[in-house]
Amino acid sequence: MSVTAIVILVVIVVAILVIAIVARTVVRRRQLQARFGPEYDRMVDENPNRAAAESDLRAREKRHAELDLKALSPQDRDRYLKEWTRVQAAFVEDPSDAVNSADALVSRMMRARGYPTGDFDDQLATLSVEHAQTLDHYRAAHGIFEANLRGQASTEQLRQALVHYRVLATDLLDVNDAGDRGANDAGEVKDMRSDTR
Repeated sequence: MSVTAIVILVVIVVAILVIAIVARTVVRRRQLQARFGPEYDRMVDENPNRAAAESDLRAREKRHAELDLKALSPQDRDRYLKEWTRVQAAFVEDPSDAVNSADALVSRMMRARGYPTGDFDDQLATLSVEHAQTLDHYRAAHGIFEANLRGQASTEQLRQALVHYRVLATDLLDVNDAGDRGANDAGEVKDMRSDTR
């Protein structure tokens, strides 16, 4: 084989390897974008470069895979739905306490599902893997919750917090938009979207 043929062969092999690496990177990026949705865009905006953001998201996936996550039993789901109904009803009498109760209830739901409930940023990171579409709601609700603890939240803000918490609660309970249980068809469940519109 001549030197020219060897050089051409090496160039072809290198080109194929570069194309394979680029294709793998593009596929992985699309997978991350699909999985994390708006959280992917937020991470890219907050990090110095896309590679750092994607590395962080992959680390989240790895931590998430180590969790012992479980679905709620039908009995637990019913109990949490009833608790949520009580929280929403309590809003009329004491909006501040209802938001505090909603925050505590969502934390209990996360704990029951196997999610960490300590540091808020850790909660967001682990929730982002399966619940990325609801994270902005959780951030907004938690921000109002913290303002409420400082006595700085209006009644309208408290109402909005409850609406935001409801979005995450619905997601954690696997309740679809019609208010039915996702994996359980026994019994009727009230639409969690009512009462605080």
